[in-house]
Amino acid sequence: MRDSLALHLALFRRQRAQLARVVDGQTDAFRAYEARYRRRTAGYRRIVTLPAVHQQVQAADVVYVGDYHTLPLAQQTYLTLVERALASGRRVVLALECVEGRHQASLDAWRTGRLQERALFERLGLAASGNGFGSAMGTRAVLAFARRHKLEVVGIDRRAQGERSLALRDAYAAERIARVARAEDRPLVMVLVGQYHVAPCHLPAQVERALGSDVRRGLVVYQNAEGIWWRLAREGHVGAAEAVELADGALCLLNASPVVCQQSFLDYLEAEAGDAPLVDRSAAERFREMSELIGRLAGVPVVRALDSVDVATAADGDVLARIQRRGRFTHSELAQLRRHILSRESGYIPRARTAYLASMSLNHAAEEAAHFVRHCAVGDAMEAPRRASEAFYARCMEEALGFFGSKLVNPRRTCPGLAEWAKRFGETRGVDRQIAAFVLAHKAAETEGPEEAVKLLPLRKDRLFHGVSHALGYLLGDRLYQAFDAGRVAKVEVQALFRDPFEDPRGAYFTWAGRLGA
Repeated sequence: MRDSLALHLALFRRQRAQLARVVDGQTDAFRAYEARYRRRTAGYRRIVTLPAVHQQVQAADVVYVGDYHTLPLAQQTYLTLVERALASGRRVVLALECVEGRHQASLDAWRTGRLQERALFERLGLAASGNGFGSAMGTRAVLAFARRHKLEVVGIDRRAQGERSLALRDAYAAERIARVARAEDRPLVMVLVGQYHVAPCHLPAQVERALGSDVRRGLVVYQNAEGIWWRLAREGHVGAAEAVELADGALCLLNASPVVCQQSFLDYLEAEAGDAPLVDRSAAERFREMSELIGRLAGVPVVRALDSVDVATAADGDVLARIQRRGRFTHSELAQLRRHILSRESGYIPRARTAYLASMSLNHAAEEAAHFVRHCAVGDAMEAPRRASEAFYARCMEEALGFFGSKLVNPRRTCPGLAEWAKRFGETRGVDRQIAAFVLAHKAAETEGPEEAVKLLPLRKDRLFHGVSHALGYLLGDRLYQAFDAGRVAKVEVQALFRDPFEDPRGAYFTWAGRLGA
């Protein structure tokens, strides 16, 4: 197995385990439901073209499109299929899992202009608020498309709990889909529903039963089914195959790796208040814009250096190989970089002039842009060898500048305060609890002077070292931004900080912590 594929697969498995830990409610019925989907999507019969997919969509009566709710590309792909369906000249109806059937009257009133969009979104729980991650954006985009093209929209979801919840939801959705599909003008019903539901033995089978003697042609279109994607990857076809046909006649579109799909959900779960996803332009474009903005304020020229920086994301299966090609690293350093990638942490690697974005997050991209600007200002001094305690405070200062830079781009970004760290100390276990303990102890000792605080450092460069310096740096960077925004820190002082090689990082940390009351 190629190293890049092995890393991608390892990241997929790590993220799958992480998702399993945070997602509750996996009953025996759910696991059986999932297993049936995975058996159906374990392999494929042949590669097909997108025009062939569009022809099959136009020839069908009910098209079941699998959705990954937190991945905007999944909803965009659905709308592309709807556009192709419209080209058939038939009446097209959208059947959406993202809308509960109990809201149908509100949906109809909105579609006919009797209900304002804001009121509809409030009733559907889609009010424009929160961090911008998740399924709300995709749902709003689908509804906007329907309004623009004057399409009928049917809500097909219902609330249900317990062992039979999936079967109850499928049965309810099937009745509503069948009611539309059996109309005399034979409309083309485009269903958007969670990927597991579209397995032929699930929702499609329920619709057939609901239709009874009214025969309608169904077509299943999965998106990025994991088993198929990994098989194509092992065969070297990923990137070349846009779609495949399965043994049972279902289709699967391939536009994002399973890692990217997982990442969208983890981003949704982990997003900070005020954060937003990088969805409107490429990560590299946004990184360039942020670097130029931060560079202007810091008085650091970055335009020429931007031509040589590489911006990599979790979607890039060859990220470690790219980093290795751009800098000289020992086997030990490469192993550490691999662990960093698997930990879902973003980072700027000065030696390789590479920004790695583990999350498609505005805050993370802006933070790494600030680190890049810092590298442009001080060069190799950013990675100067230091004794353990000096390395700790140097990292605190680098993290402070990174967080400060991200606040310049997104002033709404929040920082965990001491109350949050006290809460984590009480609620977490293991290394997470140790990090909280060190953060709280260090902040308390700072009032007694550097000598007392230094006694409390985790000096071994492991997860504890990085976690504590990261947290203390964020606290300092947040206070620095607040003071700068209030006019208590001058622009020239910020510029001097970005250009400071930190020959005495401990002195720099305590000077600024004392001045800012951080």
